[in-house]
Amino acid sequence: MELGVIYIGDRGVGKTHLAMELANPKCNYVKVNYPDYDVLKSNLYIEDEGRTRATGYDKATYDEYLEIQVQLPTGYKQITLDWIDTPGEIWRKSWRENQPKQWQSFLETIRSSEGIMLLLPPYREIIKSEFNPETFITQQQWCNRFSRWVDFFRQDCPKIRHLILCLNKADLFCNLDQEASKLAYSPHRSQLNWQQRNTYVSQKFFRPIQQQIKQLDKSISGLSVRYFITSIHHRSLLELPWIYLGSFLAK
Repeated sequence: MELGVIYIGDRGVGKTHLAMELANPKCNYVKVNYPDYDVLKSNLYIEDEGRTRATGYDKATYDEYLEIQVQLPTGYKQITLDWIDTPGEIWRKSWRENQPKQWQSFLETIRSSEGIMLLLPPYREIIKSEFNPETFITQQQWCNRFSRWVDFFRQDCPKIRHLILCLNKADLFCNLDQEASKLAYSPHRSQLNWQQRNTYVSQKFFRPIQQQIKQLDKSISGLSVRYFITSIHHRSLLELPWIYLGSFLAK
């Protein structure tokens, strides 16, 4: 089953690195069968500089076809999905005005998507002091930016059924092992179900935007919003949003 899932976020939030690490063969319950990790890494990673390539700003979207296998309580589920990466610049007004055709093409794609995975950066007030919080946006700026996302979803994504919010770079603001053991997934004996995980993560990490989420719920009927914290440095946290997708979208 083809799933219309689009993967978006502002520039520098870590989208490319997160997707690349998902394909790492050292996996738990989510395995990327295609494309091959080494091929993906050679295309996306600059070894000498120790960083991923920025998504070029001349195109609105970059389509990657992904074949993912998820281990669920009912057995293995194959998901094929289109990972549509977008350069961060696409959200700038100047970019959209200069590239109207590409913007329209992007809107057509996103309007037919069932699921959107939005990667969000952490905000200053939750960053651990050793990582220099001053280099991050404030909670107020973060909330303002999310309000613009809400406007975008309401106006341009009326068919969206699953909105997956990932607060990325979790290693900068929490104890990864502690949170991962709390949120741990196992096909046979998870201590929390999806609803319990969702409540825990939303109350602990997404409290500042609860009002905006309520607005979104009111304006898009049948929308399910799910919350995750993600990091390239912890495999089980990295896999959780994709296991959720496997559980709900591969049916």
